[in-house]
Amino acid sequence: MAPLRFLLALFALAFVAPARADECDRLPPPSVTLKRFVEPVTVNTQFGYRELTHLGAAIARPGDQVLGLTRGTAVVRVSTRTPSYTDATRRWECASPQLTLSYGFSPMLVYVAKEFPAGSCAYDEIYRHEQRHVSTYQKHLEGIEKELSETLNRRFATNRPWRGPAGQTAVQLQQELNERWLPYLKRQIERVDAAQALIDTPAEYARVMNSCQGEVKRGLR
Repeated sequence: MAPLRFLLALFALAFVAPARADECDRLPPPSVTLKRFVEPVTVNTQFGYRELTHLGAAIARPGDQVLGLTRGTAVVRVSTRTPSYTDATRRWECASPQLTLSYGFSPMLVYVAKEFPAGSCAYDEIYRHEQRHVSTYQKHLEGIEKELSETLNRRFATNRPWRGPAGQTAVQLQQELNERWLPYLKRQIERVDAAQALIDTPAEYARVMNSCQGEVKRGLR
């Protein structure tokens, strides 16, 4: 009887052998990559202080003349790659979103009023003030990187591929990015406005206006 029991045991082992490995396991895990780009600063000296005062009216204090202005436009660029596997019935799929998000300010423009030619004391003083704004833009991008990374990874960087109806993952991913995450990213970047306002205090305006032994004031006549 021993040989019979041995054959039955082999048959049972063969019957419960594991099925073929899940094809979804061959996909890479979903991932998020953040890239912060720093736009080269372009200096524009084509506009007079009256034109700059008009351009900066939304941020200038009433009665102030705008001698220099820094502008950065928040930009977010997203590229997606979604490796996927569709089952034999063509009814469901597993997919693994690979997101790369680049963010920053583009263009980055510094205006200095044309009444103050490059190389003059007044130009240098105004330009140095605007460089504080440029630095604030750059530091803000650095400061929000950790929060952005944690938030986006928590949502998208799941340990396993996503599963759902065939052909729907990429469509739903793009829709969610457009409706929720791109606006969120731009809002986080534009939070820099509060820090920028702290630079343009009445005391700083008076300091620049009275610098260079009256050269700045003379340029406004």
